[in-house]
Amino acid sequence: MSDEGVGAVGFLTGFSVGSRIAGYRLEEQIGQGGMAVVFRAQDERLHRQVALKILSPALVADEEFRHRFIRESRSAAAVDDPHIIPVFEARDADGVLFIAMRYVPDGDAGTLVRRLGPLPIGRAAEIISATASALDAAHAAGLVHRDVKPANMLVDVRPGRPDHVYLSDFGLTKGSWSSASLTSTGHFMGTLDYCAPEQIRGEHVDARTDEYALACAAFMLLSGEPPFHRDEGMAVLYAQLSASPPLLTSRRPELASAADKVLERALAKAPEDRYASCGEFADALRMAFGLQQYNSDVASALYQSALTNHASPSNLGAASRESGHSDEAIELYQRTLVNQQHMLGPDHPDTLAARFSIAREMAARGDHAGAQGEFRDVLPHLERQLGRDHPVTLVARFNIAREMAARGDHAGAQDEFSEILPHLRRRLGLGHPDTLAAAEWIEALAKGECLDV
Repeated sequence: MSDEGVGAVGFLTGFSVGSRIAGYRLEEQIGQGGMAVVFRAQDERLHRQVALKILSPALVADEEFRHRFIRESRSAAAVDDPHIIPVFEARDADGVLFIAMRYVPDGDAGTLVRRLGPLPIGRAAEIISATASALDAAHAAGLVHRDVKPANMLVDVRPGRPDHVYLSDFGLTKGSWSSASLTSTGHFMGTLDYCAPEQIRGEHVDARTDEYALACAAFMLLSGEPPFHRDEGMAVLYAQLSASPPLLTSRRPELASAADKVLERALAKAPEDRYASCGEFADALRMAFGLQQYNSDVASALYQSALTNHASPSNLGAASRESGHSDEAIELYQRTLVNQQHMLGPDHPDTLAARFSIAREMAARGDHAGAQGEFRDVLPHLERQLGRDHPVTLVARFNIAREMAARGDHAGAQDEFSEILPHLRRRLGLGHPDTLAAAEWIEALAKGECLDV
């Protein structure tokens, strides 16, 4: 949860680890920018961690902004969308303007790109689609975000389940009636790398303003850099106003050229030339990449049947032994799979969940060759949708190695485990059970032993 820039340093005095604000104890500074600092804090009343964003005193002095900030933070909190960050409180406490929201420890999409480089198509598309879902819900409620950027796309990463994306900082929005880009104290509302031309010019802003910013963010997630990035702020401003967007394929030639046309439309200088909604843009981008249209309800329950009890490699063996693993169960999953592939497509989350269940039941029944084949068949779909380093993709790769070992191919299994181990270490950490399980398998196979499957 990072705020870009360093302008907030000047008002950090008095806000230090251990100090208290309205029942919150500050524990660690986790972000700062020109308008705010962000702390991980402990809510001492409800005994939970929160992200506490403290705004600059210059903004607090702007009475109009102060009242609007509190009003629109609460309005955004009331919007019903799973991808809007839950807001617990927003108020002015003894001259300190703050917002308390859910703490997401894994950082934001911008940090993800800085750590991993340009994201795989599937993972970038999921982040953009989730953010578009949040924005469309906010727009339907009359809110315009005005500062959509990767730093405000928080990514909640949990082992053995898909990422969950939250859009944050709705308290710094303005309603769709607003046209000013500056507060009365002269603070620019937005981030130039992701700022639409009409916002820079101080004209009327609406949902299409956020769409432009979302398209800039999509370009950054897929290429590693915003489309109009320059070394100087004035050069960025000029480029946003007048320069044609670069082709995404000029940065990543392997991507489908159809995406260039989609981004060109979303980055049109005139709002009326863009897509009608953020969701329409996100779906057009997905289709350009050959992905299924986004369904927020399905995405929120992604791989639920495969993840609830047994998706983590370290507990797959026990879960398989506890399952029915009967021929009837496999036949049921296979009938379900045929219907889902026909109705939803081979890359749909429910289809992939059914294939996970079939492979699990095969392994539990002792059909290790069949299970290995099923996991191998589903792997490219996961890599395309989520990327090679996603926890669910690593689950499939772990199980391929596990089934190879069960079939007696110890050398092949050892190679496979050795290949995925660095991905597990980087993605989940050195001490994570799944990382330790892979290392344990490598050690056992080197001794000619096979662990319990």
